[in-house]
Amino acid sequence: AWMTYGIQDAIMLRQMAGQGTGDAAFKRLEMQKLQAMLGFCEITSCRRQALLGYFGETDAVACMNCDVCLEPVVSWDATVEAQKALSCIFRTGQRFGVGHLVDVLLGAKTERVQSLRHDQLSTYGIGTDHEESVWRSVFRQLIARGLVRVDEHGSLLLNDAARGVLRGEESLSLRKDTRPKRTAKAKKRRERVARPERQRAAGGVTAPSDEGLAYGDQALFSALVARRKELAKAANIPAYMIFHNSTLEEMARLKPTSLLELHSVSGVGEAKLAKYGEAFVEVVRGFDP
Repeated sequence: AWMTYGIQDAIMLRQMAGQGTGDAAFKRLEMQKLQAMLGFCEITSCRRQALLGYFGETDAVACMNCDVCLEPVVSWDATVEAQKALSCIFRTGQRFGVGHLVDVLLGAKTERVQSLRHDQLSTYGIGTDHEESVWRSVFRQLIARGLVRVDEHGSLLLNDAARGVLRGEESLSLRKDTRPKRTAKAKKRRERVARPERQRAAGGVTAPSDEGLAYGDQALFSALVARRKELAKAANIPAYMIFHNSTLEEMARLKPTSLLELHSVSGVGEAKLAKYGEAFVEVVRGFDP
């Protein structure tokens, strides 16, 4: 089996578990199951051993066949980074999602950061020694470890387990994410998708491609492109600065009818969701195949 997941999956699943119709006991059980699954995702030892251990077989040897056995996980001391991330959650009032928190840590001069005066916080810009992907990995693993929880709005909140790390009483070792090697086929596809975007950035007029879309999805894709063109013209910015073609193609396939569903589309971050989300969801809702 092959699995891919990211921080947005963890956030959405926590929201779904918390908003379910079951009683408190059922929701606790669902949260425990989700926590166990996240823990399995982030495991640093043999996956087969973990699965067999769940069924009581605690003396199994390493399988030497799973991804962890074949490519041992590299861990790193992320105590300081965790303290910065947890402090940022606390300093911003435990009311914001990962995207905004990463912006604060990286010292981004976004309109939202400045309007909220979060550029005046002590945690503003203290994370510039790492890329955005590293900070997203840190937040993802803090959620998986149970140091951080997510509310129904997607905001991150501190759990009691975070106190020891914040006070320097506990150290924290996290997985170091590795980037998969690109195959020649994947590289070629990336070039095919990226080339039109580069031409548009340089002032070209390459038409967006709907290659690979089903017939009905092509029409929705064209409607989404038209809406993007309207918004870009109104804001006097290049269309690709709103959403890339690949993002619109995924919208056409998934057909998100709510902001929560749209947030799961690749390329739709919190800032763009807030700024453009409703306009594109409106197109999907009103689309008649």
